[in-house]
Amino acid sequence: MDCDAFYASVEKRDDPSLRDRPVIVGGGRRGVVSAACYIARINGVRSAMPMFKALKLCPDATVIKPDMEKYVAVGREVRALMRDLTPLVEPLSIDEAFLDLSGTERLHQASPATALVRLVNRIEREIGITASIGLSHNKFLAKLASDLDKPRGFAVIGRSETLDFLDAQPVTRIWGVGAALHRKLAADGLHTIGQLRSVDEARLVSRYGAMGKRLARLSRGEDTRAVKPESVPKNLSNETTFSRDIASADELARRLWPLCEKLSGRIKARGLAGRTATLKLKTGQFRTLTRSQALPAPTQLAETLYRAALPLLDKAISGAPPGSGFRLIGIGLSNFTDAAQADPPDLADPDAAQRKRVEEVMDQVRGKLGRDAISKGRALD
Repeated sequence: MDCDAFYASVEKRDDPSLRDRPVIVGGGRRGVVSAACYIARINGVRSAMPMFKALKLCPDATVIKPDMEKYVAVGREVRALMRDLTPLVEPLSIDEAFLDLSGTERLHQASPATALVRLVNRIEREIGITASIGLSHNKFLAKLASDLDKPRGFAVIGRSETLDFLDAQPVTRIWGVGAALHRKLAADGLHTIGQLRSVDEARLVSRYGAMGKRLARLSRGEDTRAVKPESVPKNLSNETTFSRDIASADELARRLWPLCEKLSGRIKARGLAGRTATLKLKTGQFRTLTRSQALPAPTQLAETLYRAALPLLDKAISGAPPGSGFRLIGIGLSNFTDAAQADPPDLADPDAAQRKRVEEVMDQVRGKLGRDAISKGRALD
């Protein structure tokens, strides 16, 4: 199940005056499109498109700055309704998940198709957004089906019709076939999944390596992966694009702190802790620089993230061309473990326990009075 133009749909729900208008969720003119409603998409606007290009294509669009806290909260509401249908829910993103409905007919006194119709109707009625469904006998086909008829789509790929359906589909429908691999497949005369299936698997492996085996398997509609509830993400990150290029290390560090706080909040909400911090910078010439650092112990604290990121920021700046200004900064955390292992006592850092306690108290105050109720001095302009 995949919510339709999720961020934009939430914004239209909260402001009915936008219902029939093109809406783009994203940064300022120098930012990128995070999401676009279907009216904006008709004009050619797509996610990850530079905002200035999006506004050329759709100049009358209403642009809204992303509100991730709101989107996460709505995503949790949707997830809760999914779990009313089955405990086997594997999130793919904030608004998309696999559901395994095997053996649920007796529980719901309905077929999976009927139960899913009830689910999307309930989401629209109770939460105020729409979703599309792809129903099939494995993950690959269910995901493929969910994209066929958006918005408010419902597509079913039955086991007996799998090969006939796949025959005419472009190879780009297969997960992992990006632009580079697509060009290589096209150069080899392989444009459809049916053509791909006609090639011997050994030949595909010889030509495309490990990906060849995957191409052969998926071209036959085979996917044995199980739905794994609440899979741990590989990484989480937050970033921001500036209205003007910034060259000052002090200014970049000031912009970094609120990102660390936002990322910390997301990690705490998921009950996770990460072992590897990654800093991202993008120059005014769109060159991306990343620096990573393994932490002494898993963390979920904004302060620990920030302290780890500052040396990475210095390294990234020193590795950039002389005189570079930067248009974007981001912070990420990966290599996750359970929150129970987060931020243990450190004899080599006697102040660590105090910093952890300070952040816990700040979280408690914000939980009662809101995020703006308390801040550290470095957050002030």
